[in-house]
Amino acid sequence: MSFKSGVLFLAAWTALAAVPTPASYFGHPSGADRMVLDWDKVVGYFQALAKSSDRIRVEELGKTAEGRPFIAATISDPDTLRHLDRYIAIQQKLADPRKTTEAEADRLIDEGKTVVLLTCSIHATEIASTHTAVEYAYRLLTEDTPHNRAILRDTILLLVPSLNPDGVDIVTRWYRKTLGTKYEGTNPPELYHKYVGHDNNRDWYIFSQPETRLTVSKLHNVWHPQITYDVHQMGGYGARLFVPPWLDPTEPNIDPILMQEMNMMGTAMATDLTAAGKTGVVIHGVYDFWTPSRHYMAFHGGLRMLTESASAAIATPVDVPKDRISETALGYNPREGSWNYLEPWLGGRWGLRDIIDYQLIAFDSCLYNAAIHRAELLRNFYRVGVRQVARTEPWGFVVSAAQRDPGATRKLIETLRFGQVEVGRGPDGSAVIPMHQPYSGWAKALLERQHYPEDRLYPGGPPKRPYDVTAHTLPLLMGVDVRAVNEPVGFSGEWEAPAPAAGPTLKADDSDSWMAVNRAWAGSKPVWRDPASGDFSLHARAGWREVKRPRIALYQPWTANMDEGWTRWLLEQFRFAYTTVHNSDIDAGNMRVKFDVIVFTDQQAGSIENGQRNLPDEYTGGIGTKGAEVLKEFANAGGTLVFLNRASEYAISRLGVAAKTVTPRAGGRGGSEERSVSGSDQFYSPGSLLNARIDTHSPLAYGVPAEIAIWSEESPAWDTQLPVVARYPESGLLASGWLVGEKTITGKAALIDAPMGSGHVVLFGMRPQYRAQSYLTFKLFFNSLLRP
Repeated sequence: MSFKSGVLFLAAWTALAAVPTPASYFGHPSGADRMVLDWDKVVGYFQALAKSSDRIRVEELGKTAEGRPFIAATISDPDTLRHLDRYIAIQQKLADPRKTTEAEADRLIDEGKTVVLLTCSIHATEIASTHTAVEYAYRLLTEDTPHNRAILRDTILLLVPSLNPDGVDIVTRWYRKTLGTKYEGTNPPELYHKYVGHDNNRDWYIFSQPETRLTVSKLHNVWHPQITYDVHQMGGYGARLFVPPWLDPTEPNIDPILMQEMNMMGTAMATDLTAAGKTGVVIHGVYDFWTPSRHYMAFHGGLRMLTESASAAIATPVDVPKDRISETALGYNPREGSWNYLEPWLGGRWGLRDIIDYQLIAFDSCLYNAAIHRAELLRNFYRVGVRQVARTEPWGFVVSAAQRDPGATRKLIETLRFGQVEVGRGPDGSAVIPMHQPYSGWAKALLERQHYPEDRLYPGGPPKRPYDVTAHTLPLLMGVDVRAVNEPVGFSGEWEAPAPAAGPTLKADDSDSWMAVNRAWAGSKPVWRDPASGDFSLHARAGWREVKRPRIALYQPWTANMDEGWTRWLLEQFRFAYTTVHNSDIDAGNMRVKFDVIVFTDQQAGSIENGQRNLPDEYTGGIGTKGAEVLKEFANAGGTLVFLNRASEYAISRLGVAAKTVTPRAGGRGGSEERSVSGSDQFYSPGSLLNARIDTHSPLAYGVPAEIAIWSEESPAWDTQLPVVARYPESGLLASGWLVGEKTITGKAALIDAPMGSGHVVLFGMRPQYRAQSYLTFKLFFNSLLRP
């Protein structure tokens, strides 16, 4: 070795030696039993890596819902990191074939890198991937091997250590609090995201949460990654790790090239895991590829890779006896070998370190295959764009200028634009969305009605439960008139929202507040809120009427209820003041003195009454038998009780509301990502949009048209003689998605406004605030809060 090369080697060795090990920084080995990480320490570690290595940059993209730093690390070789703007430009040119000729694309492909976005721990109880991100980053920066050099040379890794930093700390805090008790390893009694808990990976087409918006706006829409690898955990009694191929069905607007590449990458990862001696690897099981609420990247030219690792008890190892291994799972039998589950894992000890070991192999396999297939991945990325731009059916979509709800119309178009859909302005002020653009499949998927392919366990048997919901039609969810057109429509420039209509004069300037409420009710005239008094003016059928600001109580159980979280988010977005109440508040009685409305979100009746039983005493129990008497007293004294979806059964069985439920009693889906086969062969509506008719004379229906589509997921319908605000028609129920046994609910009630004493009990056979998407039925919910 020459003196010069020796000096260079020593300098490189010195720089690498300065990179802190995870063990030295965190004070324990990576993946140690019963050791969890604080988010500020994770951020600090990545910042320390950036200070000690020229192969990594760390950026704070913004703040989370609770104000924590949301970070991403960019890892590649030093020369690439010095020229990131150049590689962003290459990606953006390849993403839009209208601006890039095939000859130019060939040159760019030769120069480009495979961009891989790797996202961790969106579900905060699935803690392993944040630990794995820490260890993988360290290894990639310090292990100077030909393998790692290929990854660093030919890929750009965008590593997000957690998509849910708030949840990291929520789970860590609870885990440490219960460590050494019989509750060690349990899930916290609060949502592990401020608002949406487990539903944060169902937010990828409505973009309601700051973490989603940051990831899309600062990473996806800037970098256009060829691969997004989303790391999860699942239940602990089946396979040890899932990788694609996916189960059917596949959303029809996703390009087949991408599906084939996901198959290729998934089987390559499975091969590497098996070659490393890891058993219990399943492909083509459990997870389908239908809803875009999880698949933003696949509609934008990139692969969505998913791994789901078997879970431990947070960071506490578990011992799984062989007889506890599940006998059935979607797509495979965990107890038997098969083509897609070649080497079963049949029990034993399973801990955090085991999960990390599997994930490290999967991370490395994904990145290495991204490197060695760089040219093909970039070429196919360009080809997918070419095929999207060439779409001919339909020519496009038109959003008419005349809409009942200008606010919802604007929200729909803003949602499309956030996903980089181009929207032009028609000569009559309409919005025109041509399909000859790179993300036409994204627009089409969100604007058209879904026809979910019926799938049964066996011919004539019960339906297989889809992995998630089956409908995502934004025009129906938002009550916006959108039509597909097969002939070209003239347009020029970008669509702009019209100015809001005039209404009553405000006492002071509070445009932000009234615009928010306007979006909820807007018809021919807006709704106004007086910022001085907090009162509303509501445009009803007879004209304007004043309504006092309601004193709202929102019941929060100790069951980490996502529907309650979505409701809190909605109330805050639309400037409704509310008070969170718990079991003890209801037990204290005299609720009418403090409140005008009490809201119970989607929850089973027994859970409302009995609550949790497997947590410390302060988090157990429900409102009990006394709670029913308190609620009756509240309504009799003029209060309004609002029950959403399954919670309505409580009003019937405990409060005596005179309605008969005609649908099967629905159980909860639970918190696990692993779904079993289930469903009724008589009635089954697994997250669909159903047509309903509205009594527009009801005060609950102000601003709502006579015919709408409502969200139906484990939702009740009723026979009743009470006043019905929403009723299913006698035929033609399914608007979008999948429905079995529609005769069960034809002509039945979907929304009841029941008098009780001087007050009311409102029963919603739906989730009117569903995942921040159903803008049309927000109005029904808000009207129930303002019930005169």
